[in-house]
Amino acid sequence: MNIGIIFAGGVGSRMHSKDLPKQFLRIYDKPIIIHTIQHFEKNPMIDAVVVVCVADWIDYFKNLVAQFHLQKIKKIVPGGESGQLSIYNGLVAAKEIAQDEESIVLIHDGVRPLINSELLTKNIECVKKHGNSITSGIVKETIVEIDDEGGIKMVPDRAHSRVAKAPQCFWLHDILSAHNRALEEGRKDFIDSCTLMQHYGFKLHMTDGPYENIKITTPDDFYTMRAILQVKEDAQIYGLD
Repeated sequence: MNIGIIFAGGVGSRMHSKDLPKQFLRIYDKPIIIHTIQHFEKNPMIDAVVVVCVADWIDYFKNLVAQFHLQKIKKIVPGGESGQLSIYNGLVAAKEIAQDEESIVLIHDGVRPLINSELLTKNIECVKKHGNSITSGIVKETIVEIDDEGGIKMVPDRAHSRVAKAPQCFWLHDILSAHNRALEEGRKDFIDSCTLMQHYGFKLHMTDGPYENIKITTPDDFYTMRAILQVKEDAQIYGLD
């Protein structure tokens, strides 16, 4: 079984939206999170979706599920006090869906809608071959590592550098066991799943995704997404894709 875990627990403080968390802001009359989930809905390899939602907005999201006829969402659970604990809540829900069936989970940001169905399939195949798959972005500019005083410590080779993005995909039993180990050790501050998994000794594999796979965090990101969607729509209309 292949299960998407969509994280929609943020409140969008950097987006400066007054009324709605950023995942519910609309582009082309559709909330950002719906743009995201529809990629999972359309991929035939995805069997189920769990959404981890900020608790006060669960009822609002349930109305969106009905409005947009989302069929694969099997559980909606509240987020935790940190991103790590929110993902853990989603993993526990995925385990309840999978029961004893060996399953792959694709952990994704609800505000990262510029993915595609092919990327989901490539990630699933990579997990089957290598045990995990971290979606990556090709680096187009030089990256430098700096010290605390702002001096340059290292300039990595650009050809061998990537930006870790999402989805981040694992065998469910592997990542759930790593999360349980972190909780046993009192660790609740891992920034994302690949950081947690590497900490506990897993060798990670990367799958390059589309360059435009950005996370909608600031107003600039919002306008970039809108422009990209407009270009894609024009390409379909004028037969340019």
